[in-house]
Amino acid sequence: MFELPSGAEIQSIIATLNANIGFFIPEIYLSLLFMLLIVIDLVAKGRKNNLLSISTLIGLAGSIFFIYQQHHLPAGEIFFGMYVLDEFALFFKYFFVLAGMLAVVITMADEQFESEVKSMGEYYALIIAMVIGMIMMASSADLMMIFLSMELVSFSAFILTGYFKRNPRSSEAALKYLVYGAVSSGLMVYGFSLIYGLTAQTNLISISSEFSIHGYDPLLMILATLLILAGFGYKIGAVPFHFWAPDVYEGAPTPITAYLSVASKAAGFALLMRFFYIAVPHGGPVYEDILGINWVSLLILLSVASMIYGNVVALWQKNVKRLLAYSSIAHAGYILLGIIVMDAFGTQATLFYLLSYFLMNFGAFYVVILIANKTGSENLEDYRGLGKQMPLAGAALTVFLISLVGLPPTIGFIGKLMIFSALLAKGSIYLWLALIGIMTSVISLYYYMLIPLNMYLRESPGSEEKSMNPGLIANIIMAVMMFLTIYFGLFFQPLSDFAKYSSPMFGLKLN
Repeated sequence: MFELPSGAEIQSIIATLNANIGFFIPEIYLSLLFMLLIVIDLVAKGRKNNLLSISTLIGLAGSIFFIYQQHHLPAGEIFFGMYVLDEFALFFKYFFVLAGMLAVVITMADEQFESEVKSMGEYYALIIAMVIGMIMMASSADLMMIFLSMELVSFSAFILTGYFKRNPRSSEAALKYLVYGAVSSGLMVYGFSLIYGLTAQTNLISISSEFSIHGYDPLLMILATLLILAGFGYKIGAVPFHFWAPDVYEGAPTPITAYLSVASKAAGFALLMRFFYIAVPHGGPVYEDILGINWVSLLILLSVASMIYGNVVALWQKNVKRLLAYSSIAHAGYILLGIIVMDAFGTQATLFYLLSYFLMNFGAFYVVILIANKTGSENLEDYRGLGKQMPLAGAALTVFLISLVGLPPTIGFIGKLMIFSALLAKGSIYLWLALIGIMTSVISLYYYMLIPLNMYLRESPGSEEKSMNPGLIANIIMAVMMFLTIYFGLFFQPLSDFAKYSSPMFGLKLN
């Protein structure tokens, strides 16, 4: 029979919550910012879209102060083991806040919003909701919290994808995203239920302890792993859970496409690393899987399939956003290579690669928006002659694409070099994975360079070469992002050290 908690137990719960609330300040601050944006949208008159965008930027920048203060707090679990504060979580808190700020900046540059949307209040509020959800994904240490945080991100993303209500492509993208998201979430929850049935625990560390003490049924474990990978694989856009990505990336507003391809993908990787590194067995005499298949073997298959499929299918794309969508699938495969290594260096390489991908992918989408503002098109053929008409945009996009390929002297080269170095440091067993990564990177060189080829070596269909200057502010932002892409390719030590600082939790557990 169910018994209600006693008065003493209730007081103990309240005391624990009060003691832990100080570890949750950034999330509370962002929740207040979410409500503030709704209020501003309701009461402000006149040019409130500018007020909303500036308020969102200032509010997100303010959250960095509260995140920085958490470096002085002791690492550990809070809220009865459902949430965790550590260096890894702090890394992603900075990551998601900065991604939210860049999404706002890109939105301010996209002229399509002026014709498609009257009020931006819900839009910016939902971006904040996604930032909160992604922060919670990176900090979740319990199956229930994992599911709740993922759903917060997913529901916000569904709405943002279809924010251009009168645009059929945007509505179609939102519907496809919703359908795939619902199916993958259902499969993931069923996998969670199997894990709970095996261990009677929802906390990740407790689940790991139960497996260590009592072992598990190999067939049931591999089934649970497959189901859970369906949920995580959907979030990171890896093959074979990628089907939503091309249509969603093409149909969604371009700032949301950039946001999903960087921040949402990073949140999925953060969750995948925390879950599989901590909760799921990955070696030792107790952990014997069916036919030698375990979660590492499954991730290797996902990684190889994503690298090959994403790069090969991108060769035939004529829409730049769709091309970058398949590129994003391929990059999911490269990032998985760092996770497969399962040591401190592999985790460091993964985090550094996410930082490099953050910079070069946001930069590429920003230039795509500026070009679409002037040409009204995202088709590759309409980029002909733009190198003369938009010289800075052409140069910046070329730098970002070179970085996405992984060529020096860009940050993308250092990211891939660290990933491949982490693989080779484990010995010849992973040499073939590094070779596949290098060969698929060579394939990507072809379709990435099609864009500069059109911009510089093919003439514009128009008879006159008119200038299409995107404006002073846009040029400054492009120049800064292009400079940072090259600068951190030459002087990468600060970012590498930050990635190393943020990965000791997994390193200590695995070494």
